[in-house]
Amino acid sequence: MISPYAHNLIPSIPKQSGQHNSKDKDMSISSWDDFPVHQTAEYVRHPATSDRNFYDRYYFNLHGSNDEVMAIFGLGQYPNLGVTDAFLAIGTKEKHRVVRASRPLDDRANLKIGPITINIVDPLKTIRVTCDDNDWGISMDVVWEASQPALAEPRQYLRSGGKVVFDTQRFAQLGRWSGDLSTPDHNWKISPERWGGSRDRSWGIRPVGEKETDGIRMDVSVMEGLWNYFPVDFGDHAIIYMLHETNEGVRELEEAMRVWANPNKPNEWLGKPQYEHTRVPGTRMLKGSTITFPDANIVMECTPLLANFVAMGTGYGIDADWRHGMYHGPDLIVQSLSYDVQDIAGIGQYGVVDHVGKFEYNNETGFGLYEHGFWGKFEKYGLDDRAATFPI
Repeated sequence: MISPYAHNLIPSIPKQSGQHNSKDKDMSISSWDDFPVHQTAEYVRHPATSDRNFYDRYYFNLHGSNDEVMAIFGLGQYPNLGVTDAFLAIGTKEKHRVVRASRPLDDRANLKIGPITINIVDPLKTIRVTCDDNDWGISMDVVWEASQPALAEPRQYLRSGGKVVFDTQRFAQLGRWSGDLSTPDHNWKISPERWGGSRDRSWGIRPVGEKETDGIRMDVSVMEGLWNYFPVDFGDHAIIYMLHETNEGVRELEEAMRVWANPNKPNEWLGKPQYEHTRVPGTRMLKGSTITFPDANIVMECTPLLANFVAMGTGYGIDADWRHGMYHGPDLIVQSLSYDVQDIAGIGQYGVVDHVGKFEYNNETGFGLYEHGFWGKFEKYGLDDRAATFPI
């Protein structure tokens, strides 16, 4: 059976170069409309909502289970903004390198944006992600194989000042990588024995594109408080811990699940998670965490090994000139950025920060994503305003 997910099998995908002009062709009908996947009376090109902030996104991370390198890459579509974009961010202790690309959205089956391409080889099992050779010496050709079944995460819904700012659904999955990753000063041979990572697929409504006027929400952080996201691969199982806690102590979102590699073994809810974070004084960074799942008698010690300041250069909100879904003109645009980590850590810590993490509990050792963010106020840890850092 021909899969509609196989990028190289989908017909009539427009070329990437040149100007895209909606007057030249009907932009509603796409190759997806030949498959029985419709959810509403609209063409697949058009979401059920007219909210400008509707998005549909891929996120992946790749690491060698140590502090050597962490690559993060993603691709998003914003149908109501008419834009699609992608990025690759490679972080080491010294350097943060980014390749990013954006163009007008055409066929939603087209997952190639400039040098970056996602190919769904076998849905929920095998995915190939590439970044073609370029003038900046940054390239990648890797294949991801699922090691655990995908987990449907809780739906996130958040209203601020009368406006729905988050209404998203997503799933997470752990896997292993193989292939090649290169920067101007190093080439990594990626093999599944050592190289792992997680991915998530999310879609729905969240702030994207050009900044909207705040109005009544002026001086209110869109998502204030503490954010934790730790998907961890322990070999025969994964633990996925997620938490958004507001400054007032309200848990807007939480998850604590053990997912077994054996698909016949049911997932286990680990109960209400408790956290204790060791902070780095004078920053918004963490140097360790203890996550306790009392109902499951699990105490998980978590150690960040290498930070990737993924909010820098990739569209996650810090750069005013490059945000997910922002329009950059009628033609494909591709850019590269290179930073010294010491020069961006000060501002990067105010966004989401991803780390390679080491996780231990009950004689089990795993590696995965150690992601945190502290946005706006979180007075429990001494963050009294948007600019505050942990007390010294």
